[in-house]
Amino acid sequence: MPLAWLVLAATKNRRDLFATDPYAPGDFSLLANLGEVFTYDDGIFGRWLANSLLYTVVGSTLSALVSVACGYAFHAYEFRHKEKLFAVVLAGILVPATVLQLPLYLMASAAGAVNTYWAYLVPALVNPFGVYLARVFAEGYVPDEVLAAARVDGAGELRLFAHVSFPMLWPGFVTIFLFTFTAIWNNFYGALTMLNDERLYPVSLGLFMWNRSVYQQPELYPLVITGSLVAVVPLLLAFLGLQRFWRSGLTAGAVK
Repeated sequence: MPLAWLVLAATKNRRDLFATDPYAPGDFSLLANLGEVFTYDDGIFGRWLANSLLYTVVGSTLSALVSVACGYAFHAYEFRHKEKLFAVVLAGILVPATVLQLPLYLMASAAGAVNTYWAYLVPALVNPFGVYLARVFAEGYVPDEVLAAARVDGAGELRLFAHVSFPMLWPGFVTIFLFTFTAIWNNFYGALTMLNDERLYPVSLGLFMWNRSVYQQPELYPLVITGSLVAVVPLLLAFLGLQRFWRSGLTAGAVK
């Protein structure tokens, strides 16, 4: 119901938005509304959208790579206190992200990274749930016999991971990538804590700032609605485009 209201409201002009029933269609003005969203304040919305894509694509790719490498290491190697270390990783899943924001802000402030791209990107690389998923996928997809055979054939550990194990872990990588993509795209509180410059805002924080100003600037209300609809589109495209991989990945994880 909220999504249906959002779609219908984004297609109405300013008059019909307040004069018609919330779930009744009005004069179709979606293209005009999109034009207003992308041209308001010298096109700042487009910059917020580009920032969100930068944060999510770069952050998700690096986070998924780190998670897969860590999960693979927990599966393929024996080292001291291995299970205790993995228990610490699991404990990290239980800690709410909002609890960590103040310590992360203090660390970023000490490093002089507040109000930069790095303040938002670097914390996204740590993903305990991704490490857990990667270990589950590694145990299901990478047999010990394959690793042993590759070592007998002379493959080094780096080559073993990059050329033998990683292709088998590809469904797990895509699954972790999508989970991380959604988490970073919706990480409103992290952006609110770390970023002050509106040119660095992701789209979620930018829309919040517009919404906070609608009482003083009512003309922003339709922009918030249409912008919110636009902000959903990249998530839908990512899930639809990669559904073949994450469906197979989730099925394998469930069996394991």
